[in-house]
Amino acid sequence: MEQYIIRGGNPLVGEVEISGAKNAALGILAAAIMTDDTVLIENLPDVRDINVLLEAMESIGVRVERITKHAVMMNSEHIGEVSVDYEYIKKIRASYYLIGALLGKYKKAEVPLPGGCNIGSRPIDLHIKGFKALGAEVKIRNGFIIAQADHLHGSHIFLDTVSVGATINIMMAASMAEGYTIIENCAREPHVVDVANFLNSMGANIKGAGTDVIRIRGVQKLHKTEYSIIPDQIEAGTFMFAAAATKGDVMVKNVIPKHLEATTAKLLEIGCEVEEFDNAVRVVASKRLRSTNVKTLPYPGYPTDMQPQIGVTLALARGTSIVTESIFENRFKYMDELTRMGAVVRVEGNTAIISGVEKLSGARVSAPDLRAGAALVIAALAAEGVTTIDDIIYIQRGYEDFEEKLRSLGAEIERVNSEKEAQKFRLRIG
Repeated sequence: MEQYIIRGGNPLVGEVEISGAKNAALGILAAAIMTDDTVLIENLPDVRDINVLLEAMESIGVRVERITKHAVMMNSEHIGEVSVDYEYIKKIRASYYLIGALLGKYKKAEVPLPGGCNIGSRPIDLHIKGFKALGAEVKIRNGFIIAQADHLHGSHIFLDTVSVGATINIMMAASMAEGYTIIENCAREPHVVDVANFLNSMGANIKGAGTDVIRIRGVQKLHKTEYSIIPDQIEAGTFMFAAAATKGDVMVKNVIPKHLEATTAKLLEIGCEVEEFDNAVRVVASKRLRSTNVKTLPYPGYPTDMQPQIGVTLALARGTSIVTESIFENRFKYMDELTRMGAVVRVEGNTAIISGVEKLSGARVSAPDLRAGAALVIAALAAEGVTTIDDIIYIQRGYEDFEEKLRSLGAEIERVNSEKEAQKFRLRIG
């Protein structure tokens, strides 16, 4: 089993290039099957979730040609199946986007209930509500979501809670439904906007993405396009907090600073210097940081996917911080691992009370999920001594070349497969 071994204590310094947004790419790849024409998608992140979804799509007849590491040509003219194999889907949550895409194009879909990180309940009842409103019959049978319709028609849909997945899924299905659809209480995240822009580039008629009301006039056919995915705001935020926690100086390049406003605001609040450029952000932390309170909220609020990264940073800040998680109920599992490194934390329900300590120390910890795993890497980089992180397969789901990028900033980090390799690393670093 692969592990990270990290010797902490080095400030991260230098420049790092951010990859394409994983969460946008998953929706865009699914939407690409809604045309029979060939589609070129660029700035695709080379991460496990993306590669698994591409394999799942190939299994139903999509022709996938990897042009480069970050570009793919897709043609879905010969899709022979609307049923996706469970072996692919159990590994990633965003498999459910194939329901909206297949239902929109073929008026039927059969997709297993999704997998992914266990960070809390993410029910798909809102997706089903939306598909039913568009005229589909939806059943859950033998672990599969089965949706079908003679034809889809426009509808007025109000989402009971803000849901990125439901917004994207219903938007895809509605883009090829007859008539006019209004979706209210929509998610406003940048990747919702990116999927809408991609669909529009194929000839869809979607207005209002990025606001809480999306209006869609259905079209009969979508056509070929070439499209470049937005940068990953969560990867960018992760490197920004890594700079903060290690008292570093990092230029985070290939970003859209507007997408990072909530993260930037908190970094400024805890005492970092943040300088914004057209497509880059520089974070400098020259002294010990101070405590703050943070609550996760739907965009443009502070993102739940950035909660573990600020949590580990606040563990080293002066004073007591309160972190409130309002999106997912299992997002504090990393706190148990953090206490093994010397953090002082008390979790009460959906709130973590963090008393900052001067330093963390290396320990053996496990990544409980994708973002928590990345946060534990940040903790290890800031800690004294050597940390071993198990279950890094979670981290590989969403961060491209993570250890290489960190090494380029001066981190001492190695991905190892065996105790022998781990011993070699320990001997090398003394």
